[in-house]
Amino acid sequence: MARADGSVTGPNGARAHRSAYAGPMVIRLLLAVAAGLALWLAQPGYDWWPLAFVGIALFALVTASLPEGHQKRRGFVLGMVMGLATFIPTLSWSGIYVGAFPWFALATASAVYIGFLGMALAVLQRGGVRVFVGAAAWVAMEAVRSSVPFGGFPWARVAFSQTDGPLVHLASLAGAPGVTYAVAVIAGAVALLGQYLLARRDAAPAVRLRTVTMAVAAAALMLLISIPWPTPTDGEALTVAGIQGNVPQAGLEFNAQRRAVLNNHLALTRSVARRVKTGALPQPEVVLWPENSSDIDPTRDPSAGLAIESAVEAVGVPTLVGAVLQEPSPNVSNTSLLYQPGQGITDRYVKQRPAPFAEYIPYRSFFRFFSDKVDLVTADFAAGDTVGLMEVPTSKGTVRIAPIICFEVAYDDLTRDPVKGGAQLLVVQTNNATFGYSDESVQQLAISRLRAIEHGRSIVHVSTVGESALITPDGATHQQSELFTAKAMVGDVPLRTATTLATRVGRIPELGWCAVAAIAIVLAWNRERGRRAGTVPTQDRDLARPQTHDSKDDNDDA
Repeated sequence: MARADGSVTGPNGARAHRSAYAGPMVIRLLLAVAAGLALWLAQPGYDWWPLAFVGIALFALVTASLPEGHQKRRGFVLGMVMGLATFIPTLSWSGIYVGAFPWFALATASAVYIGFLGMALAVLQRGGVRVFVGAAAWVAMEAVRSSVPFGGFPWARVAFSQTDGPLVHLASLAGAPGVTYAVAVIAGAVALLGQYLLARRDAAPAVRLRTVTMAVAAAALMLLISIPWPTPTDGEALTVAGIQGNVPQAGLEFNAQRRAVLNNHLALTRSVARRVKTGALPQPEVVLWPENSSDIDPTRDPSAGLAIESAVEAVGVPTLVGAVLQEPSPNVSNTSLLYQPGQGITDRYVKQRPAPFAEYIPYRSFFRFFSDKVDLVTADFAAGDTVGLMEVPTSKGTVRIAPIICFEVAYDDLTRDPVKGGAQLLVVQTNNATFGYSDESVQQLAISRLRAIEHGRSIVHVSTVGESALITPDGATHQQSELFTAKAMVGDVPLRTATTLATRVGRIPELGWCAVAAIAIVLAWNRERGRRAGTVPTQDRDLARPQTHDSKDDNDDA
């Protein structure tokens, strides 16, 4: 039975202290809100990356030692509250021009995953904070959120908040899941240490000192590995030109001025060509345009096609153009086209994972009942089925360049596969005009920075409106642009062929953590069912039993 002082009594009146926070549910809910806001403020835009540790630590505490018989339900509610507090402000850019309903729908759908995480943690943490399986549960949640439904939505993962933090170098060892796991382990260790220090002196210890020491040591080890871990930036320099042509106006109507957008990129490319001839700029080996730089299909509109070919002739080097093609009918395709001087289009890549509800509408007639905004997408984008990898001739030999279109950069496999295929340079082509002056552009740029470290590759992150940058393999940005300006970023980036451990092992670490989480949840669930069935001692009997510092404790993460 629960007592007002946070302790519990067994059937014979013996008392033992709860092993984690044991206050009223309303306080837990307020702390869940605080945890969610902390994760939001950790994301790019505010960049208070240490708050990710605070948010995860708070969530570990509020989901631990929930009342018997109500753990799963209350864990889900706490997770939903935390998720909404995280995603409503983080994803506010999604409703700037389409209204509140799509924004809140996306935020709520994303929060559901945190709800199930809360349910899992409540089951796992029946006796108090569990560090290592709790961190594995975070990785598993993000893996599911990045996969289902409709291909998933991996935006605002914990790892993406850490591009300026000390753990980001772990991305080259175990990818984005590895960074998330490390953050969750450190946060869990902080929560466990706090739980241990705040335990009542006159009560049985909530957790053994050995368990706390092991968790803190693991957290310290992760920091000691990550901080000095090398992120090589050597490699033959390739001079590139990223073209941020800008658009006439922000918002959905930029598409209504497709010719003006194309002309902006044509003009800036010709300007680069003139400045190269005068010696004001170095000669680039390749020119890179962003997504939607030609929403007029240059394969069907002769004037657009000839204008692009003329600009390519002027600059004199291969040029990668982001274009929307009117194929396969009745669909369209989001495409990267490689133009070469005197040859026209020599290669193409079609976006493999179009964004649901933005580039195509699944079950259109069903979702129209909720919002007529679905009809803003007049033609669905078809998905490509080939990894993007282009062999681009330069004065230094053939360079293998991989185009990655817009939100594809947030998906682990879509950046890993071309590098495994031999890509030396990644080009993230994006269009942020539909998100105004929001944090969406810097959130996406941060993802590209993490990918550069993860795979040891330079990345040219080029947007129609910004923020664009040249990114070296250590995640550093160069010539970063501002929003809604025209800018040509001309500079050297190193080419590398060596692959990182994260590239080589792929999903193995993530799948391992998912398996650990799944097994731990099943075992904890079975133990709970056994207690209810009377096949093992109940919690009250366990608590009533005399305890020593060497007794078995539910917090052990062995």
